[in-house]
Amino acid sequence: MRTRIRDSWLAIVCAGLGVWTMVYLGLYGFAWTDYDYEVTPAYDALAGGHLWRFFQLAPSYGGSLELRAPFALLPSLWGGGEQARFEAVSIPCLIAAALLAVWLFEQIRKAGGGRFAQWTALVLCAANPITMYACQVGHAEEVLGGVLCVAAVLAAQRGRNGWAAVFLALAVVNKEWALVAVGPVLLALPDGRRRTLLTATAIAAAFYLPLAIAQHLASGGGAVATLGSTGSTFLPWQWWWFTGSAGHTISFFAAGVISHTGVRTPPPWLGSVSHALIVLIGVPLTLLAARIRRPVDPLLLLALLLLLRCALDPWDNIYYPLPLILALASWESLRLARPPLYAMAATFATWFCFYELPLHAGADTQALVFTLVSVPAVIALALAVYSPRAITPRRLPPWLFPHPPVRPRVSD
Repeated sequence: MRTRIRDSWLAIVCAGLGVWTMVYLGLYGFAWTDYDYEVTPAYDALAGGHLWRFFQLAPSYGGSLELRAPFALLPSLWGGGEQARFEAVSIPCLIAAALLAVWLFEQIRKAGGGRFAQWTALVLCAANPITMYACQVGHAEEVLGGVLCVAAVLAAQRGRNGWAAVFLALAVVNKEWALVAVGPVLLALPDGRRRTLLTATAIAAAFYLPLAIAQHLASGGGAVATLGSTGSTFLPWQWWWFTGSAGHTISFFAAGVISHTGVRTPPPWLGSVSHALIVLIGVPLTLLAARIRRPVDPLLLLALLLLLRCALDPWDNIYYPLPLILALASWESLRLARPPLYAMAATFATWFCFYELPLHAGADTQALVFTLVSVPAVIALALAVYSPRAITPRRLPPWLFPHPPVRPRVSD
């Protein structure tokens, strides 16, 4: 018992150090980031007491700003400025990942996994280098979205329908891409799927309704865009790249590096197709998983859908794979009770494709490398989800999966 308490406190302390490291390395400033242009005006209005103006100025992920609005008001208690507000709304997202890290740490220990597996899972969730880049470009909310999606699936697997509905709704409110988690959550639920879905819809609508009304009136009665809008944004780390028009040059901000390189512009039809396709593709994939005779792990299905989200989004960026990494780390830790090797590989691939490769190669080469990495990954995940046999830890090396000792029987 003393060992368990000691290990738990050590994990909590180390997860806290991971949060502090992310704050120190990633939240040192927000000038020229997406936070500066998209979030600061809305939170400035909120801090000034203009609630309706806050709703009108909120970006496409305004629900995330609503969720973190109480934290945005905290710095006013001690006279903090915009930097303090930036940290106040970002740190809770990092704490959520740290809580998931500590929980996975304990689950691996209870399953008999080794210390290397425990600490690898904790570091990947609480102090992932991709999380640092997400903070640097002003998108700590992406971490929160990944944690909420994983939490929704885990709650559904355990029959906690109410919590599953709450986590799923908050994930969708945080960012609309979380709609891809609806299928895995429904698949994980043992019963009460309709009630859970209706509850989640009602919670999400309570957040989105004031945003929709305010922005509808601000636009003079125009339609409010849903599922985001890609516009003219087009980055090479996605599958649509070679459908675009070549021979253009732009400047864009990627993980702290200003890149000037020849790029393509998206075809006119792509903006209205890509985001809808990301959500709709989850319907047949979930139905197919439901028809398989053997049980399908919903976390693995979630990982597949999150990877497809990255590949099919024309504005794929370095922080987009973070929810995928969290889902993979959770699945490997809980299902296989071993170090999250796939999550580690996804972290390395993300760093290489989004950060290192742009320093040495053109946009077409980046797109080609991303395709060569992502297509086999999608195929591998699809085979793992839909193959006739479930993945088991039987063939793993003993040092990765040390079985708990068998206690000798005591004869009467």
